[in-house]
Amino acid sequence: MAYIDYYKVLGVDRNATQDDIKKAFRKLARKYHPDLNPNDPTAKDRFQEINEANEVLGDPEKRKKYDAYGENWKHADEFEAQQQAYRAQQAGNGGGRSEYWYSTDGQHFSGGFGGNASGFSDFFEELFGHRGSAGSRAHGAYRGQDIEAELRLSLREAAVTHKQTFTVNGETLRITVPAGVANGQVIKLKGHGGKGMNGGPDGDLYITFAVADDPGFRRKGDDLYTDVTIDLYTAVLGGEVTVNTLDGQVKLKVRPGTQAEAKVRLKGKGFPVYKQEGSFGDLIVTYHISIPTTLTERQKDLFRQLQQG
Repeated sequence: MAYIDYYKVLGVDRNATQDDIKKAFRKLARKYHPDLNPNDPTAKDRFQEINEANEVLGDPEKRKKYDAYGENWKHADEFEAQQQAYRAQQAGNGGGRSEYWYSTDGQHFSGGFGGNASGFSDFFEELFGHRGSAGSRAHGAYRGQDIEAELRLSLREAAVTHKQTFTVNGETLRITVPAGVANGQVIKLKGHGGKGMNGGPDGDLYITFAVADDPGFRRKGDDLYTDVTIDLYTAVLGGEVTVNTLDGQVKLKVRPGTQAEAKVRLKGKGFPVYKQEGSFGDLIVTYHISIPTTLTERQKDLFRQLQQG
């Protein structure tokens, strides 16, 4: 099972108080309760994940074990008992040396011991890489920490495949950003995190895209939404209006009798679909009608005549 960061699930940091955790859980539980989201197939799984995170972090004892052992927190008692027994055995064997490392990403344990770890559980030996010759890894392998970074893009930058260069952890990286990335989307660059120790693997780099709002468009999935204001006469009599799209301007015919808030869908003029070259969402145009405020008396009389039929 993939490691789940319960703190991220609840949206709190590792220094959060128990009261903070309780408040975060209640807020998310209300938001994602399946009964309140009958049309969202993901709500049930999200709700279960939130409950699982609260079950662990909401209990101070379980939280303490989780902070120390990550995904292996359920084995904490077993591990600590066997660690104590191992140290006693080492003392009986003439003071053999033991060294421990625990990766702070909460995912991997490793370690090395002088002497023989035989007689301990598979979990303990697997945890510390002791199958075979115990002396062969006297200094253990330590996996590097995972690193998180944020890459900010404008909506228009996110709409085209392009290169981005940035520096993380002292390393300059140049990556290709595929068109269609979403705000909050995360990608993983394997091996570009913290450096491993004693032959351990490097951690991974997780990049979160922060796509800024655009003054001309609102994005929902792969569709874009924009507003266009037309005058009263065009709304009544019909006409033509120029509409901005991501790749230029198009002229749109306005039907006579167009109502305020009427919507028109322009197929294929929306946002590019992530990693599906040539596929685009739609552009939804909402009409707003500008009512004239400086009519002459003659114009007002004409409107009165229209009103009377």
